[in-house]
Amino acid sequence: MTNPLRIQQLMKLVDLTRLNDQDDAAGMQQWLEQDLASAAVLPAAVCVYPQYLTQVKTFLKQHQAAVKLATVVNFPSGALPLAEVLGQIKAALAAGADEIDCVLPYQTLLLGHTEQVRAFLAAVRQATAGVCLKIIIESGELVTCQQISKATELVVESGADFVKSSTGKVKVGVTEEAARIMLAVIAASERPVGFKASGGVRSVEFALKLVSLFEELTGEVATAQYMRLGASALLKDLSQQLDY
Repeated sequence: MTNPLRIQQLMKLVDLTRLNDQDDAAGMQQWLEQDLASAAVLPAAVCVYPQYLTQVKTFLKQHQAAVKLATVVNFPSGALPLAEVLGQIKAALAAGADEIDCVLPYQTLLLGHTEQVRAFLAAVRQATAGVCLKIIIESGELVTCQQISKATELVVESGADFVKSSTGKVKVGVTEEAARIMLAVIAASERPVGFKASGGVRSVEFALKLVSLFEELTGEVATAQYMRLGASALLKDLSQQLDY
């Protein structure tokens, strides 16, 4: 059985995520009460669609839960016009978001328009000044190792706080290979940059493997400041392990 201290460490890294397209306010409330209020250890953040930010903010305040509130923009396609993305960011921050998870225009990158991607990232970073910004590179849609590496490099150069692997809305989420490539770039950065693994982080075993990889390549102990695990069911599984 996994060491309880390691389980607690994992729980503190989780961005508890609810991005169900068929959801409603009642379903969101039920999820918060079942998965968040009952958690043995609070996650790093809760990540929801923008329309639920006010509801979740109220819930966190009522329960005095010291949990960051995150939302997604340019999601999931990564193909919205920049002006629309900036509008989403402004609205999300006004609604109480503490963290922004923004999808990189990865199709633009695949077409070789690197400067256009760089300009997009600069504008998004400016719009989120002082706020935790995670950029989703959608690693499963990037065809080669070089493309994953280039996307990560662009995010690091932009000043974003985290490089995030996936939206969870495409066939391939985070893989060990993609995580290794991203972490190699992050480890070589001249400034501290976080890593968020998401899309398919369903088992405690895989989560432990990703955390070990982070610690091996960066030489740092995984804490929520620089390591996150985006997941919807993982927190419940971790809580159950603590109960055994």
